[in-house]
Amino acid sequence: MTDPTTAAAGTTATQDSQSYVVVPEHIEDAVKTGRPRSLASDAWRDLRRRPLFIIAGVVILLLVVVAVFPGWFTSADPNLKDLAHTREPPSADAWFGYDLQGRDVYARVIYGTRWSLLVGVGAAVLTVLLGSVLGILAGFAGGWVDGLLSRVGEIFFGLPFVLGAIVILTLFRNAGVGGAVPIVGVVVLSLAVLSWPVAMRIMRSAAIAAKQQDYVKAARALGARPARIVFRHLLPNCLAPVLVYATIALGAFIGAEATLSFLGIGLRDPAVSWGVMIADSRNFVRVAPHMLLFPAGFLTVTVLAFVMLGDAVREALDPKLR
Repeated sequence: MTDPTTAAAGTTATQDSQSYVVVPEHIEDAVKTGRPRSLASDAWRDLRRRPLFIIAGVVILLLVVVAVFPGWFTSADPNLKDLAHTREPPSADAWFGYDLQGRDVYARVIYGTRWSLLVGVGAAVLTVLLGSVLGILAGFAGGWVDGLLSRVGEIFFGLPFVLGAIVILTLFRNAGVGGAVPIVGVVVLSLAVLSWPVAMRIMRSAAIAAKQQDYVKAARALGARPARIVFRHLLPNCLAPVLVYATIALGAFIGAEATLSFLGIGLRDPAVSWGVMIADSRNFVRVAPHMLLFPAGFLTVTVLAFVMLGDAVREALDPKLR
């Protein structure tokens, strides 16, 4: 007979006339719902209980709403210049004050959310797509394919990030790339080209570990094609670590865009971003600190929110950390 007080957490003790049967929680839920629990459902169940995830999710959701509907939060034109208000401090008319050219800092911060998030999301998606495709190909194929892709990744991985970005963006700027969308596209491409080896390494390691599992060997023995093995068996079991990296990297890319814009080679007018605003304030920090504090504050909160979200997702997807 099993003493019910010794039942481990996450299990349910079911009593019949003579004994207790300890049923694991995931088996009990599967019996009740009629569906087996997956890694995604377990992760979501765990995430909903984490205050860190809830706080980060609320902040990111608010930023997304601001980026998609900036007109809900301000009616001012972020590019309207009025030299009569040059460097005026915050007031009832302009909550965050005015910049050097008399533009409303609050309106520019609100509209800058769209471009900053667009750069982060675009760079993260492109990095993950490129790195995941090459990584799963290298891990699954092995041999000379793995060796070749790994050496190419090491070459890009060895390039200094800031120096490489300066070279790439300078070349495009000298080529006369203009307009908000083309400029954003060039910055996204530059970030992805210099960052994909990290995603490739993560996906390659996950693919090498997954292809040694019994379900992959069984699929091979049954004559499954390589494409089916990759998409039906390897990819679903290799996505978790790459998604964690993408979540954290998204915030890092937003910070990288601000760094490049501060150096004068990232985004520029007509694209308004927090990095552009910080760059515009670098010579006036002492006389007009509001020009720096508000865009820098939004940038810090955004990067911190994505880092917190990535940590929460990593802990939820890794059973060893629960």
